[in-house]
Amino acid sequence: MPEMLRTDPNIIITGTPGVGKTTHCQQLATATRLHHLDINEVVKKHNIGESSTDPDDPNTKIVDEDRLLDCIENDLEEGGQIIDWHACDLFPPSLIDLVCVVRCDNKLLYDRLKKRGYSGKKLEENMDCEIMEVLLQEAREAYDEDMVVELRSEKTEDVDANVERIEKWIEQWRKDHGKEGGEDVKAQGGGGKDEDNPMFLHG
Repeated sequence: MPEMLRTDPNIIITGTPGVGKTTHCQQLATATRLHHLDINEVVKKHNIGESSTDPDDPNTKIVDEDRLLDCIENDLEEGGQIIDWHACDLFPPSLIDLVCVVRCDNKLLYDRLKKRGYSGKKLEENMDCEIMEVLLQEAREAYDEDMVVELRSEKTEDVDANVERIEKWIEQWRKDHGKEGGEDVKAQGGGGKDEDNPMFLHG
């Protein structure tokens, strides 16, 4: 029962590119000392992404999800992970405690993606994804609905309020699971960890 080993919850923060999920993850990791598990970095580190054959978007990486899960399985079992990724339904529900789907106004998202250099098919696909609430529906289908929270992210104050809200949720999770000392364990360990350290929290 891996979940019994966890002193902290695993949280997915997902959303269409440009909504601000990585900003949320970074601020939440700083505030809570949980580990920001940036899936893009895991993919690069372990070389588990293949270049797309789509001529309109050759820089896109096609990720081997089975290999990805193998790389992060120990992290998820140990807990305390803030998972930063543009998808969520590949992560085992038994190891996930909260799914936050970050959303923002369509016009604002369009402007953000244009500034990132998105254009043509790539821009259209991401805008359609947000307008059709694809990731929100994906989250609700993959996990218990009471685990899924929709967060708005249009200004700095929104991010601050969201991080504070998740912090309070983490505190309550620890109390509900008899893990009030989890923060002390993290502090002694120096905060964030490398995904390749399988003994973290097991000793």
